[in-house]
Amino acid sequence: MIDEAAIFLDKAQESLAGAESELANGRYNNSANRAYYACFLAAISALMQAEIRTTSGSGQWSHEFVWGRFIGELVNRRKLYPAELRDTFERVYRLRETADYRADRVTRVQASRAVTRANGLVDAVQRRR
Repeated sequence: MIDEAAIFLDKAQESLAGAESELANGRYNNSANRAYYACFLAAISALMQAEIRTTSGSGQWSHEFVWGRFIGELVNRRKLYPAELRDTFERVYRLRETADYRADRVTRVQASRAVTRANGLVDAVQRRR
């Protein structure tokens, strides 16, 4: 049997490693992008571990669904993850939007904070395995 939650967690760790590498090499926009996806993929893993599945017919995970269920169900209701993770998604997502879609640049400080936040979320999911 394939452990899909483990696969998504591996992908999250790979994205986090990419975010750290991009940060170290001064590619702050790429770092912010990878930090966000580390959070997104770790949250999918956490939802799968909690036996929450996507409701999409295609089996794809929408960003809104993942955010809403991770925060609403796993942080707020079940209290499986610390409350400080509530704003991680929004902060890192907004920074990714700047990196990917706006005529503005992510700074080293912003990217560093995003990597730190992503590291906290990925680590929290890893510890619950």
